[in-house]
Amino acid sequence: MARPPSAAACRGLFITGIDTGVGKTYVASLIAQTLRAAGRRVGVYKPVASGCRREGGAIVSDDATALWEAAGRPGTLDDVCPQRFLAPLAPHLAARAEGRQIDTARLRQGIDVWRARSDLVLVEGAGGLMSPIGDEYVADLAADFGYPLLIVAANRLGAINHTLQTLIAAASFRGGLEVAGIVINQPDRWASDRSLSTNREEVATRAAAPVLAEVDWRQPAFREQVDWYALAAGTERR
Repeated sequence: MARPPSAAACRGLFITGIDTGVGKTYVASLIAQTLRAAGRRVGVYKPVASGCRREGGAIVSDDATALWEAAGRPGTLDDVCPQRFLAPLAPHLAARAEGRQIDTARLRQGIDVWRARSDLVLVEGAGGLMSPIGDEYVADLAADFGYPLLIVAANRLGAINHTLQTLIAAASFRGGLEVAGIVINQPDRWASDRSLSTNREEVATRAAAPVLAEVDWRQPAFREQVDWYALAAGTERR
């Protein structure tokens, strides 16, 4: 029987977006499915989620459930997303609305269960790269985990500006965050603005990171052949 990989050997990607509601979970789920089909053991980790719903006595994150299903239901849903809050606010504000607070140590320690048993961990941040989590930002988690960023850009008017701003933030934050690439995703079913046909080319021309794929509304698989495992970093910075 193969031994589980060490924490240092476990690769990972940190999936962020140019904003909230751009389809990070959908893109991450497609990546998880692709990796599983290639025989990889995939870990999925969403350190914190807000805008969740109550189901019986539990607080459920639909994003965490989607990631878990895509990865083949490894571990438990609590492993996928250990801190969940109801209000559709920045996580620390959603926690405050419930008389709770974010456990910043747990944000970082929760990934350890995945590093110990996975070939690759997909980490999904909350909101965009500079979305606040109390006194810190999503970018702080990305820097501490040390995994390259995968930036999900919504295919709609404004995608060029927002993508470039995210890249600038990544390059300047704490000495610079590595960016593996960009995925252009269409999160709106009936989107019809004319920028949909030009955003990919414009972003690819202007961005310092490659556009790896473009995903249409609820597209069931990537059209492009991307080696997600090779893009992921093998070690984490401390």
